[in-house]
Amino acid sequence: MKTVLVTGANKSIGYETVRLLAEKGYRVYLGSRDLNNGKEAAARLNEDGTKQIIPVQLDVTDPASVMQAKAFIAKDAGTLDILINNAGILGEFPQTAVASPVENLRKVFDTNFFGVITVTQTFLELMYDSKQPVIVNVTSGLASLTLHNDPSWVYYSYKIAGYGPSKSALNAYTIALAYELKDKGFKVNVVDPGHTATDFNHHTGTGSVADAAAFVADYAVMEADGPTGMFFSKDIAAADRVSSW
Repeated sequence: MKTVLVTGANKSIGYETVRLLAEKGYRVYLGSRDLNNGKEAAARLNEDGTKQIIPVQLDVTDPASVMQAKAFIAKDAGTLDILINNAGILGEFPQTAVASPVENLRKVFDTNFFGVITVTQTFLELMYDSKQPVIVNVTSGLASLTLHNDPSWVYYSYKIAGYGPSKSALNAYTIALAYELKDKGFKVNVVDPGHTATDFNHHTGTGSVADAAAFVADYAVMEADGPTGMFFSKDIAAADRVSSW
């Protein structure tokens, strides 16, 4: 049975992604910063009796927590086939370029950027043993520098000094990561599930959590000949994705 780790998965898109992958027959580790929240989420998802969803305490900003999660999964499964770096925070508002305290912006980067690097580098050892390793880094359309310079873009006025740039950095890291791992059989991509109605944005998004999770899950279970080092967005037409990084 293939194994999956989804970070920040006790609710919202991460939670639904866990559900979809478990339904496809994967053994899924539900990462949650608060273990009790993770246990409650896993219990709800395991009500069908499959017991394929295992809660794991994982705070992406705490290297010790990440190492403990790795040790747990290594003992339980021995390998990891799919890593979905879903955990993220929006940060405190207002979040302006001219006035936001640096410490507030740093917190956003610690989770959305450095946290992804910590988790990825820690779990690579388990993924090297996978026959078809996949890494999905969940990003946002707000990371696009091209779109942010296009006044006709529907979200042109959404200039957020910490969140957007943290995802832009994540996109850049993903390109470098995919390049370094391409000869080891890895598929590494960034996936934007679109403007989804969640607690994250006070349910102002236009898309559903179910549809967003399905979009993320599709790129987690791609075939061995699938793309790598690419950007996929639910809100951006396929023809425009390369030019919208």
